[in-house]
Amino acid sequence: MAYIQYGRKLLQSSDRVLHHPLLFASQGVRYRKLEVILTTNIDKLGKAGETVKVAPGYFRNHLMPKMLALPNIDKFAHLISEQRKIYEPKEIEEVKVVKKTDEDHMKEYQTAAKRLDNAKLVLRRLGSGENELRSPVTKDELVAEVARQLFVRIEPENLQLPNPLTSLGEFELPLHLPKSIPLPPGKVQWTLNVKIRRK
Repeated sequence: MAYIQYGRKLLQSSDRVLHHPLLFASQGVRYRKLEVILTTNIDKLGKAGETVKVAPGYFRNHLMPKMLALPNIDKFAHLISEQRKIYEPKEIEEVKVVKKTDEDHMKEYQTAAKRLDNAKLVLRRLGSGENELRSPVTKDELVAEVARQLFVRIEPENLQLPNPLTSLGEFELPLHLPKSIPLPPGKVQWTLNVKIRRK
């Protein structure tokens, strides 16, 4: 008898609190969850017809009185599956098409223009002599390099290059962009910085 009382006092002592499911097994369904079948869609729980596990109190106080769920018994499972076959609602997904407005296009153009103005396009070419290039750099090559390095697509008409570049060095090429794109403060026109280096 003394051993039982000692064990009981050990479990009841305030400094040693033990929480283990096996110790509470005799107290009932404290840690057990019920399997229920949902009759309607419930947020954060599941869709109609699914079997989920919930706490007994939640099922008894919220789901069962409103007929949102039924116990997972064979007869209820059969009834709900038959009901779902007959009255299965067709869920229509609404697809919203968001059209780009002129403001969205202007923001894209402004960011592309700023990227062109702030970046430096670096080309590596073979040279013949001290500063001469073997083959000149044309406008089409520059447009292709801008698309490859800076991820901005421009037309050859946007780049002002009367003669192909034939020497090594750094160049500032003027760009013809629409006047609706505002220039940064202190700038007279949009420019593209190009640096041609020896391979």
